[in-house]
Amino acid sequence: MTRSPSRALRRDLYAAGAAALLVAAAVLVGRHIQDTRHTLFVSWPPLFANWDPHLGPGTPAAVLVAAATIAYGPALAARLPWRALLPLSWATATAWIFSLALIDGWHRGIARRLTTRYEYLQVIDRFHDIPATLRTFTDHILLTAPDHWPAHIAGHPPAATLTFVFLDRIGLRGGGWAGVWCIVVGATACVAVLVTIRALADETLARRAAPFLVLAPAAVWMGTSADAYFAAVAAWAVALLALAVTRGSLWYAGASGLLFGLTCYLSYGLTLVALIAAAVLVPARPRPVLLVPLLAGLAVVPVVFTLAGFDWWEAYRLLVTRYHQGAGGIRPYGYWVWANLACTVLITGLATVAGLRRTGAVLLADRSSARRLALLVTATLLALLIADLSGMSKAETERIWLPFAVWLLPACAFLTRPRGWLLAQALLALLLNHLLRTGW
Repeated sequence: MTRSPSRALRRDLYAAGAAALLVAAAVLVGRHIQDTRHTLFVSWPPLFANWDPHLGPGTPAAVLVAAATIAYGPALAARLPWRALLPLSWATATAWIFSLALIDGWHRGIARRLTTRYEYLQVIDRFHDIPATLRTFTDHILLTAPDHWPAHIAGHPPAATLTFVFLDRIGLRGGGWAGVWCIVVGATACVAVLVTIRALADETLARRAAPFLVLAPAAVWMGTSADAYFAAVAAWAVALLALAVTRGSLWYAGASGLLFGLTCYLSYGLTLVALIAAAVLVPARPRPVLLVPLLAGLAVVPVVFTLAGFDWWEAYRLLVTRYHQGAGGIRPYGYWVWANLACTVLITGLATVAGLRRTGAVLLADRSSARRLALLVTATLLALLIADLSGMSKAETERIWLPFAVWLLPACAFLTRPRGWLLAQALLALLLNHLLRTGW
């Protein structure tokens, strides 16, 4: 006679079930709205994707990586030396992202993603004179402006596009190199999160989170979206801040500030990473002297771009107008304000939903190091809710919210029976990538 599940596990399953119902509702309601009103501008709501069951060259590798991580990931994460765990986590995450992307083949899955009419590589030639382009960048944001920027260039500060301009200048030209850059750099985000958890909470929790960070459903969109690269930069900014406050390092503080400044010039919405930074700073109560290099580093990128003639605030004001000139002004807020949360379930998985349920209990009742991790996850959830309520994230959040998704995944460290939850995570990612043709 089998034992009944524990009360905690039952509650985890109830939370996961409720999240699955939310996704089902978003699909059914979204399908009705799109079929009758055509106002969602996505083919398979709530995701920017098309229904297209398929297999591809990456299928065997993706299944192999998933099976190996489920079978051996928790044990290896618990036993490996820390210095070996970090590179192994990065390598496995990279393999997972690459294999999922290659389900669509090299050309469509990687090389072509960043070359479409919305993407950064479309405008490389317009940056032949970088200072002049920066001075006139805001002149081309609005749809009514002459020679207006494509959607993603207009929707981000110029550091995002300049990254691909610099890759082109050093000879790494074309969509293939750009895609590889986003995957390889984006996969380091899991390492940054592990470093942060170990510094702020404890190593045991970091080790328990490692397999979930590696086998994240978000990998479907990290290969290859530039937002994977943004996620890594933001994650390392937080990680270096955690190291700075726990070790009292002025160098780490300055480097963290530098990356936080760069983060804000990669994506306007990533200013909300400040909430995650606050969850690092406030409980640690760092020495005031650390704020000097932190703020000095934070000022570097904004000062450079301002002196070059780019006005961040003016650009953001124009972006809001541009957003409402396009699909963003038509997409119904009443649907996306909750359907975005269904997208978050799909990129973080049902295991994360169960982990978030446990995070609340830890935050309220636990006074140990686990509470610091719970605070970090809660701050991330708050940042996402603010982004959601702002109305500037209607649809496509499976890509846009990747930098926040990586900070929700550590909630899985609070789960018991990790292999079952890892299986659920892997199956979700494999089903999404094999049943849908994702747009990013």
